[in-house]
Amino acid sequence: MSIVINTPNGNIGRPLALSLLAAGRSLTVISRSADKVADLVKRGAKLVEGSTDDAAVLDRALAGAEALFWLTPPAIRPDFVSWAGDAARTAAQAVKKHGVKRVVVLSSVGAQNGPGTGPVGALLAVEEAFKAVCPDVTILRPGFFMENFLRDLPTLAKTSSLFMPMPRTKAVPMVAVADIAVKSAEVLLDAGWKGHRYVGIHGPAHVTYAELEPIFSEALGRPVRYVQVALDDARKGMAGAGMPAWMVDLYAELYGAIIDGRMDPAETRSPQTTTPTTLAKWAREVLKPAVDQAATAAA
Repeated sequence: MSIVINTPNGNIGRPLALSLLAAGRSLTVISRSADKVADLVKRGAKLVEGSTDDAAVLDRALAGAEALFWLTPPAIRPDFVSWAGDAARTAAQAVKKHGVKRVVVLSSVGAQNGPGTGPVGALLAVEEAFKAVCPDVTILRPGFFMENFLRDLPTLAKTSSLFMPMPRTKAVPMVAVADIAVKSAEVLLDAGWKGHRYVGIHGPAHVTYAELEPIFSEALGRPVRYVQVALDDARKGMAGAGMPAWMVDLYAELYGAIIDGRMDPAETRSPQTTTPTTLAKWAREVLKPAVDQAATAAA
């Protein structure tokens, strides 16, 4: 009986896969490319090659499985919201067919509000798809990924500034993806939980956008400014950076949802939802090397 991961090549799926293999668990991974998971296969993982929205691929992967870890990939297509729900429902039918006992779904804060929250708007349908077919489902709802700041490398490297539409006083839970992978492994390796449940993953603290300035300034060794821009200006900036119009619309919708509170977590902060990596530690160890590399490449 194996645990199946549908996204073993990402910043969460890969460390999760390695953790499960290190714990001696039987692991099946779904990947379009065998080369990308060759190291996992060498460590003992079984590969089912293909796409996670292909019913035949999911049927092969979930035959004999005891658990599924499902992560919806990033938005890379105009029909992302409907596609994500359809893919989850296809996977859920395979879960039902093969009697998979447990499903762990990586969702997001704000998912409880459904459509209208940008890419997150797809995730309520994903959650409901698995709850409809499996009695034991844990839904993980992490906060704002610290790694999202890596999208701002060009402006941080060039101007030491962050330009975003969120109010300076808006506080959001910020979490490192490494901690999400750890929490995901803990849940998958814990045989004691039952039923449908929601688990927040909130990082060590809610952080305001104003607080980014001293945290990033210390990590980067130079003053960093947070500049709040109008949502329309954010849209223009995304379009100017080459984002397709559908993606600009999707992320503008997400920013609007953060501003008006629809992306606030439904799960209250507790010792169980609090993870260890601080934004300051992440900025020193991940952001600074990336900014330095971007600055060197631009020079």
